[in-house]
Formats: sequence, structure tokens, C-alpha cells
Amino acid sequence: MTRASPSHRLEPLRRVDAGVLDIAYYEAGPADGPAVILLHGFPYDIHSYVDVAAQLAAQGCRAVVPYLRGYGATRFRDPATPRSGEQAAVGADLIALIDALRIQRAVFAGYDWGGRAACVGAALWPERCTGLVSANSYQIQDIARAMVPMPPQREVALWYQYYFQLERGRAGLAANRREIAKILWQQWSPNWVFDDATFERSAAAFDNPDYVDVVIHSYRHRFGLADGDPQYADVERRLAAQPAISVPAITLDGAGDGVFPANDGSATAAKFTGPRSHRVIPRAGHNLPQEEPEAFASAVMELIKA
Repeated sequence: MTRASPSHRLEPLRRVDAGVLDIAYYEAGPADGPAVILLHGFPYDIHSYVDVAAQLAAQGCRAVVPYLRGYGATRFRDPATPRSGEQAAVGADLIALIDALRIQRAVFAGYDWGGRAACVGAALWPERCTGLVSANSYQIQDIARAMVPMPPQREVALWYQYYFQLERGRAGLAANRREIAKILWQQWSPNWVFDDATFERSAAAFDNPDYVDVVIHSYRHRFGLADGDPQYADVERRLAAQPAISVPAITLDGAGDGVFPANDGSATAAKFTGPRSHRVIPRAGHNLPQEEPEAFASAVMELIKA
């Protein structure tokens, strides 16, 4: 299929008040088509789905692509709301969004932060989820075990997470948000050759005034080193039990993912109690929907047709 040029933008944006956020989102396809919520990760934006959204819309789907909290034109409605990036918050944002759009059920699809939000939504609100597409499999964080070290070769790829624990890292992200993001894009997707226009199209999303606070909180909270927003305490309590995902699921790994090495999916098999298929996508890196949109869109369509 033809892919969008680096100059193509997901416009025009729409806005909706959803919970604590005024969410900016792009929508394509018929309003009465099967709904799909496409959720981006860090440090990326809605343009990870520039081709996926077009492919799904062409097949009759209603594709909704929101900017996550702290990104792009999405804003907090109240200046006093904590700028939390915890997993419970991004999962709750997903449900608030489909409530605001009056979408009763949808396929939840994402990678990185977006994959975590999709997994949280599928696990805790299965009645709202017709199916799950998640890169890197089961993404709900086990915060109680966050301090258990991994093999050193895995730890090396997480340098940015440790950097963000320091105030030096906060200052570094504030001063160098584009430079840090470009390094991560290159490290995490070594087979993806993107140009400056493609990067800059997404990098504009990092100018959000809440970006630094939300990102820093996300990486401190997941290690148990920052308190969560009290309004999500019950959701975090439920997530601490590592709930299983019962909805039909397709999980994807990129064979060239530089942060989460591809595997056969067996390590997380017990977390999926419904039908689940796991696939490794050749050469794909961490930003799987933008690198291999056909594979990602095909997984979504497989769930819809089923």
C-alpha cells in the first residue's frame, strides 16, 4: 500500500472534554464503522498512525487517534490536576475518551505508553473492548517488582529511565526534548530510516507545556519512587494484582526492537485468558505501527472481522 509522505499531517484535529483532559484527536472513517482507538507511545505522537489510520478508514473503520496527556494539543482542564503519567491515569484517559465520544465498545490498539493504556483498558474494562492489539505483549507494570534487576544487556537500553530519576534528567529533558527523542528513535528502531521532516512532524508534540512533568512522573512512578495521583489509587490497586486480559488479543513484537527484544510470547501467555495470537514482525523496531503499518492494521482488522 502507498504510505503517506513525511509532510502529510493528521489534520484537522478535533477536541473533546474527557475526564480531566481536553483531548485533541484525529478521526478518520465512517462515524458508524467499528471503532478503533489508536494510542501512541513515548517519545512519539499521533503520526505513528498516519498510515494505519488511513488503511483502517479505507476498510470502513472509525479510527480515533488521540494525543496522550502531555502531548500535542491535549491539555489538562484544571491547572491544579497533578501532571501524572502513571499507568492508571493513561488507562483511565482511554475510558474517559470513549465515554466522551459515546463509543460503547472499540478495539484498543497501541505500543509503548499507548500499549500500556490499551492493556489497562482491556484488563479492567473488558466490556468496553472488542479486542486488543498490543506491541510488546502484556504491558501492565508490576511496580512491586520494579526494583528487581534484569540482565545487564537489557538494563543498558533503559538508560533514559534511570536518567529521568534525577533532577539533572528533568532539566535535561526540558532543555533537550527533541535531541533525547531522536536518540531514542535511532536506538529503538535501528532498521528504520526516517528523515528530518518525519521526526519534526512528531517532535512538535513535545512542546506541550505538561510534557516534561508527565514524562518524568511516569518514569519515577513505575519504579515506586513517586506517589500517584490519589484519584487513580483504586485503579492502581487493581493493576497491582496483575489482572489477566480476557478479550481477544493479538500481540506483536518487532524483530528489530532496540528496547524490548522480540520473543515468542510464552513468558506472558498466562496473562491472556481469552484467544491470543503472538507475532514477530521482521525488521520492525519499537515504533511498530509507523514502521510496519500494514502488519499493525492487519492485526486490527483480523480482530474486527472475527
